Amino acid sequence: MRRNKQPINPFLLSGYMSAEFFCDRKEETKELISALKNGRNITLISPRRMGKTGLLRHAFCEIANKKEGNCYYVDLYQTTDLASLVKKLGEAVLGTLDTTEKKIIKQISKFFVSLRPVFSFDALTGEPNVMLDVQPNYAEKSLSEIFAYMEASGKNCYVAFDEFQVVDSYADKQVEALLRAHIQHLNNVHFVFSGSQRHVLENMFVSANRPFFQSTQIMNLGCINMDAYHEFAHAKMKANGQTISKEVFKHLYDTLFGHTWYIQMILNRLYEASQKDITTVAIDTTIDKVIAENEATYQTFMRLITPAQRKLLKAIAKEGVAEEIMGKTFASKHSLGAISTIQQSSKVLVEKELLIDRNGKYEVYDRFLGLWLKQG
Repeated sequence: MRRNKQPINPFLLSGYMSAEFFCDRKEETKELISALKNGRNITLISPRRMGKTGLLRHAFCEIANKKEGNCYYVDLYQTTDLASLVKKLGEAVLGTLDTTEKKIIKQISKFFVSLRPVFSFDALTGEPNVMLDVQPNYAEKSLSEIFAYMEASGKNCYVAFDEFQVVDSYADKQVEALLRAHIQHLNNVHFVFSGSQRHVLENMFVSANRPFFQSTQIMNLGCINMDAYHEFAHAKMKANGQTISKEVFKHLYDTLFGHTWYIQMILNRLYEASQKDITTVAIDTTIDKVIAENEATYQTFMRLITPAQRKLLKAIAKEGVAEEIMGKTFASKHSLGAISTIQQSSKVLVEKELLIDRNGKYEVYDRFLGLWLKQG
């Protein structure tokens, strides 16, 4: 079995390594695992880079470590149709085989008639690798075979479909109904449908005219608790001969709205710098450096949206959190013009994931972009 090397920097910016490098989320992990064990599928929603994938990996790691079921993580971000979804799912399921017995591989190959799996073995570890050839005409049959395989395993199986909102963009609008038709008949296979586009996911799972209507428990993922995050950061910094007080950490946390990835980025840089006593000045200097590195990208963003959208984005950045943006007071304060223009601009900016809409409270999605706009 491959062992993960210890990272040079404990403030990870991508991937999941182990509980040692995962901050808090104790209640969320408990809630997620408990729901799945009790037969409730979950719709997990939060802004991008808040830590959904890390939470899923962490929860699945706990389940696997306790040998309480088989866990499969499936990233749907680059899928475009049912066939590509089935390919991702099939490779996730078959890619976790814990045996290299040729006899078992042969049996599995017979089980998946329409998928035509091709197995190979890693030259260094001996672990099996699998490639699937999913023909569009047989995609539905292949999906049935995969679900039947998991159901026949006799074990509890947990599947996380990350970025599930992309299914809504498939040309074939029957995929939702097809998935729902199969999933509702499974007894020991349970699902997490995760994504960042709240309005799309809520429409898929809350609207009465959609196949997945009221079929899951909705779970909204917020910020990591500030005190817990400071405790985590302080311990990692202390091991590196550094200190970061709660007051200084709060400055970082508040400046970046508690948004996990952006905080991790600055902590990663501060850890690298090895300054003994981290100050608010060090934090602000590091943030400014990151913003300067990305300024050309931000300028490109601004050229790709309309003047009205730019004005609205900048107005919200200056507010930090803007409420009642359709009101006359906000429009007048920032010289935004007609309310109808603000309404249309906000809709487009949310769709482009340049704005976050938290039930009428608007924020700039990219926290560094927001600070850059505020400075300008």
